[in-house]
Amino acid sequence: MFSMQMMRWMVLLLVCLGSASAQKPYELLLKGGHLIDPKNGVNAPRDVAISEGKIVAVGESLDPEQADKVVDVSGLYVMPGLVDIHAHVFTGSGRKGVLTGDTSVYPDGFSFRAGVTTLVDVGSSGRRNFEEFKKLIIDRAGTRVLSMLNIVGGGMGGGEIEQNVDDMEPGLTAQMAKKYPEIIVGIKTAHFQGPEWVAVDRAVEAGKLAKIPVMVDFGDFRPERPFEELVLKHLRPGDMYTHFFIGRVPMLDAEGKVRPYLFEARKRGVKFDVGHGQGSFWWSQAVPAVRQGFLPDSISTDLHTGSMNSGMKTMANLMSKFLSLDVPLEEVVKMSTWNPSQQIQRPDLGHLTVGAEADIAVMRVDTGKFGFLDVRNARFEGTKLLVPELTIRRGRVMWDLNGRAGAPWTD
Repeated sequence: MFSMQMMRWMVLLLVCLGSASAQKPYELLLKGGHLIDPKNGVNAPRDVAISEGKIVAVGESLDPEQADKVVDVSGLYVMPGLVDIHAHVFTGSGRKGVLTGDTSVYPDGFSFRAGVTTLVDVGSSGRRNFEEFKKLIIDRAGTRVLSMLNIVGGGMGGGEIEQNVDDMEPGLTAQMAKKYPEIIVGIKTAHFQGPEWVAVDRAVEAGKLAKIPVMVDFGDFRPERPFEELVLKHLRPGDMYTHFFIGRVPMLDAEGKVRPYLFEARKRGVKFDVGHGQGSFWWSQAVPAVRQGFLPDSISTDLHTGSMNSGMKTMANLMSKFLSLDVPLEEVVKMSTWNPSQQIQRPDLGHLTVGAEADIAVMRVDTGKFGFLDVRNARFEGTKLLVPELTIRRGRVMWDLNGRAGAPWTD
């Protein structure tokens, strides 16, 4: 009896050893694509290998025999998963303090199909309802969801909620941010209508206390608080102004030239974010600025039900607008991956370095005749359109437009 039991254990051991020896070093190999990785200065044909959710090899010709699964991405662009730093995804609770009309969206339904692996919800929650947001959305999402905490404790609730100066508590806001440093990456102020600088200044104070950046949606543009003063005096280096191409930004002079104070603000270290949204991207602002070389630092969507069903559509469509303005693809990718990752102080994101988490977007660039809308329904005609083919999050295929990672049904 003893010898039979020992024999069974020996057989089991040999099976396990045989299985271990047959294990290949790559779980997934993206073969034949053109890699664009701005952080590492790569814009060339490269293969990318993945195992256990991480990038394990990047090379010109990795051996397909070393991979359990090989996906042919020839003719496609392989890039880091997109990092959208202006979105609204706190939805479904129905409680006071959520974006008015509940126009936020569930993240996974709108991220992966656009090549996005990281979304930053900006200001939908404040210190008093962030933990609800975390429990309902962040902890359940496949998308990496980060947050910029609203300086208003009740979050982006519209109306009087966002005008309540008494609810703008820098110390308590910073305290909540420091409680969740892996998730809360900034402070947001938005939609303030008063003539004072109180919303901006208290957001900046919270940012100082928590040592994180601030994003400003300026709300009403009032003569008592000029936009120039915002970017030249109130914002710190690393702080961000979003909705940069909205018509109310005093961007151009009488001759259509980009005004000098913007270059001065950029030299100070202020960052300019697109934040397209439903009302914040005008071709009449974007075209002359980009053609004069004043590009945004980061491309973001301001994703919500209104923007996704109007001129903005998706992150990929928004990136295509800049391609149509003859911005090189490498620069467009940088503004959608590595730049925003640095702006939110997350240098672990937005690149495909060996050892990094395997968040990857694979896209094709279609050429033809395409129309792109701004928020006033003005059409700009372009010749290039980015189409997400594959989105990989932590090594797992989350979006596969043409079944490239699938096996033939006959197998």
